[in-house]
Amino acid sequence: MMMGFFVRTSAALVGIAIAAGAAAAESNVTVRTYSSDDTLLRLGVFPFEGGKTLNLSVGIGSAAFHHPKDPPNVIWTLGDRGPNIACSDIKEFTGVELGCREIKGSRVYPTPSYAPSIYRVMLLDDGTFQVTDVIKLKDRDGRPLNGMPNPTKTATTETPLDGKGKTLQQDLRGIDAESLVRLNDGTFWVGDENAPSLAHFAADGKLIERHVPKGTEGEFAAAPYKTVGSLPAILAKRQSNRGIEAIGVSPDERFLYLTMQSPLANPDTATFQQARNTRIIKFNRKTMKVLGEYVYSMDDPSTFRRDPSNKPSDPRISEMMAIGVDRLVILERTEGTTKLYEVELAGATNISGTPWDDIATKPSLEQTDVAAAKITPVKKTLRFDTADHNEIVGKTEGMTLLSDGALLLINDDDFGISGARTQIVVVRGTEIKRH
Repeated sequence: MMMGFFVRTSAALVGIAIAAGAAAAESNVTVRTYSSDDTLLRLGVFPFEGGKTLNLSVGIGSAAFHHPKDPPNVIWTLGDRGPNIACSDIKEFTGVELGCREIKGSRVYPTPSYAPSIYRVMLLDDGTFQVTDVIKLKDRDGRPLNGMPNPTKTATTETPLDGKGKTLQQDLRGIDAESLVRLNDGTFWVGDENAPSLAHFAADGKLIERHVPKGTEGEFAAAPYKTVGSLPAILAKRQSNRGIEAIGVSPDERFLYLTMQSPLANPDTATFQQARNTRIIKFNRKTMKVLGEYVYSMDDPSTFRRDPSNKPSDPRISEMMAIGVDRLVILERTEGTTKLYEVELAGATNISGTPWDDIATKPSLEQTDVAAAKITPVKKTLRFDTADHNEIVGKTEGMTLLSDGALLLINDDDFGISGARTQIVVVRGTEIKRH
């Protein structure tokens, strides 16, 4: 009895010590918030006939990146496909139905001519931020890209509608840009949810080439840019609006890392809705080939403290950064809560080229208990949780480290459709470090 008491007491004391250590570390964390009334962030108003008028803003917070050679207060951010509203939400945000519920898989784009862009952003001493440059994403001929869905046959796609409910054309020049890195040569790599794809852009925004899942490159044959089928074919099974949301680059720029936002719809949407296993891809920039593929296990949705749920599809990955070769920080979030996990590829099972990469494999990776299948996912170490910081708003999608090691986060305001606005926060005192 005394030994049992001693063990229980020791365990309790260890737990108290760990909690105290975590509390001490957390007490050293400081958060500074930056906002902006920059006129470049105003997109104007859009009235829906018989409904509401939306005061739209330019969403610049889908991604963030700070290059070591940039000034210490400068970051690069990204806007995605422009204002868009799922038909399931159309009445709530616009006050009208537009008839779009009658068209399966449709989405409303009030400003379909919007061009996805990269933004150079400067943090100012007064707690504001300013856009100092805008680089529109363009095809090889210099024509702006747009946010329309692609006319894909292998991957699922959507029917775009304008603000009056009229059907728009799908477009090979459409890109849903969700993540970026900037290289020493000034070029950018961008992750895209549409195809899904990994796209390389020149410093002026012209599309150099777009890497898509193997076997789908023929669907882009008529596109005004080079297309390469270099990504795993199985990535075409991404759930709609859950494609390549996060990319990172190793400090030596040899490797790119990309992550699917959610588990694949493999073999179907019902599987996606219950799955917990998503994929991290390691890509060799020199050979333009995949070097590795690893499993990342999503958190239980009930553990996101601001908005716990019982839906496995609620958590998603919205950003990543490489803090060393094969050492990553993954931003896993729900609408209200964001967790940052440090992960290492070392020790995880490389499933690239295995049956888990084959659409014909039954059950699929997304339907499989990885432990029972003897697959080791990447190990996750929690480094930061916004549930401990009420001053940080939800829907955080951009993340980077500044020159002094401070963590920067930015939210996606969805172009102001819900009334949100872009906020940048700089967090000091976390355990996230470059290696």
